[in-house]
Amino acid sequence: MNDYIVIKKRRSNYPNPLTLIKGQSVIMGEKYEGPENWENWIFCTTQSEGNQKISGWVPMQLLDTKGTEAIVLEDYTARELNVDEGDQLVGHRELNGWRWCTHRMNSEEGWVPAGNLQLADDYFL
Repeated sequence: MNDYIVIKKRRSNYPNPLTLIKGQSVIMGEKYEGPENWENWIFCTTQSEGNQKISGWVPMQLLDTKGTEAIVLEDYTARELNVDEGDQLVGHRELNGWRWCTHRMNSEEGWVPAGNLQLADDYFL
């Protein structure tokens, strides 16, 4: 775990994030391609549960792929953490250019782009 300072504000575009459980089946869609160079993110959709399907970005490392379908290898949520410059976070895990963090002020958790963060020790130098 490391302490980070947010150096660039970020707001989630996904108010209802995808949440998956180990062993769940998903349908894989497009691979993320963008200027940020976030590699190995796949847009996945849950199998139909009634009429409600939920979609979101999933790290490829967490999927056992079988054609256009995949089995989730561990519990996962695509929840992004809304942050402002100067916020203090604790980083727990990094995958594909994003860090899973806990906000020190309110204990909320979610993914934050690694490029929006700076190690606290380096920030205060």
